[in-house]
Amino acid sequence: MPYLILGLVLFLGVHSVRIVADGWRTQMRARLGEGAWKGLYSVASVVGLVLVVWGYGLARQQPVVLWNPPVGMRHAASLLTLIAFVLLAAAYVPRNALKARLHHPMVLGVKVWALAHLLSNGNLADVVLFGAFLLWAVLDFRAARQRDRVHHTVYAPGTAAGTGIAVVVGAAAWAGFAFWAHAWLIGVAPMGR
Repeated sequence: MPYLILGLVLFLGVHSVRIVADGWRTQMRARLGEGAWKGLYSVASVVGLVLVVWGYGLARQQPVVLWNPPVGMRHAASLLTLIAFVLLAAAYVPRNALKARLHHPMVLGVKVWALAHLLSNGNLADVVLFGAFLLWAVLDFRAARQRDRVHHTVYAPGTAAGTGIAVVVGAAAWAGFAFWAHAWLIGVAPMGR
């Protein structure tokens, strides 16, 4: 568990700088230069992510069960992760209605993904991992919306084509992950192959 917590502190800490110290972040980017800042940010993120993955893997070897979720929660998690993948795709597909309406679909996707996993997993390591991501996403979304209001950010209107592409790409990515990659990468087959 200590490596999981250290990884979360590092990974989410780096990703929280804009939430808690946006002015400092701007100063450091100016002082170090864009490339150096992104390099340090990337290295810290990768180290944090590796610690999260390793620490979570270690914690899963000796699980501390807090509760046993009902089987129906797995179905709910499948639906919620589908929504999360569509939101993730919407962050990158230009001119889609989801981004036009929600403004920060990637962070909302993280919220939905974390909630889905909290509903369907009852081990302490799961609560720590997905609870931390859920808390971070709530705070990040709030901060991003505040920045939008301060800067009067306007998002491009969505089109039917852009929205359709976001939904299809998100659903296809979800299917690939749910039916194949999750078992290969995580060792858990959510669709019960």
